[in-house]
Amino acid sequence: MPRTRRRAFLGTAGALAAAASLPLAPGEAHASARLAPGARTARQDVRAARRDALAEWTLDTMKGLAVFVVPGPDPYSRAQGTPRPEPGGIEAGLPAFLVDMLDRYLPFPDLPAGGLADALLPLLGPAGAGLFESDAVIPLSPVVALLLNAEAVRADPRSLTGPFLTPFARLPYRGKAKVFEMIEGPDPALVEVVDAQLPEPLKRTASGLLRYLGGALLELSALGGYSEWAVFDPGTRRLRARPVGWQVTGYQYAEAGRPEFRGYYQGRRSTTG
Repeated sequence: MPRTRRRAFLGTAGALAAAASLPLAPGEAHASARLAPGARTARQDVRAARRDALAEWTLDTMKGLAVFVVPGPDPYSRAQGTPRPEPGGIEAGLPAFLVDMLDRYLPFPDLPAGGLADALLPLLGPAGAGLFESDAVIPLSPVVALLLNAEAVRADPRSLTGPFLTPFARLPYRGKAKVFEMIEGPDPALVEVVDAQLPEPLKRTASGLLRYLGGALLELSALGGYSEWAVFDPGTRRLRARPVGWQVTGYQYAEAGRPEFRGYYQGRRSTTG
């Protein structure tokens, strides 16, 4: 692949991420050992604020993904051109579900921040410095958000501006479908960037990982949108409210279902051979 094409990919992604992140504080590149205690606290505050900004940026991307699979009456669904009167992914708490699943449960290589973060810093822009500690493991949800937004800008450069925080959330429905087509294609430019940073024995597997990720994102969105995750109380093991999936499908749990499905059929308590 021509180097100019790869540079264009990195430049576009860097522009979109820099626009969504906080600016680098003056002098933050200096080693913390040379800073006074008060300055170190200020630096930590800047890092915390930057992480909060990245978390908000990631969640906004997941909102765009949530309504792509389960649209509803929310502004994100209206912006993509598919509003619906019944509650959808936003009302079901699907964006937070996706962040939780990606960070905690979806199988993904535990890659230290070193090599992969070096590849992601051009995508994050100046505000990427200091986001990850040298021995940290990068959560998967911000990585997924970066991939979706980088491809969103390549699918439609106009998504760099508009409502919401992220380009992917700004895309119309067809634009989001194009992003998944590029990821699962897979997009050669994206494969080159990801594959270059994968350690052995994962090198030359980026295309397969991206295809898997594209399918998993759609499956997780459908699962979370119709699940009880957002209203389930782990402490009491009961639901705090009626889940959106139940509302949309008209589902009735067993106790509120047909009389013949309550308890034992016709009062029977045993069977004979």
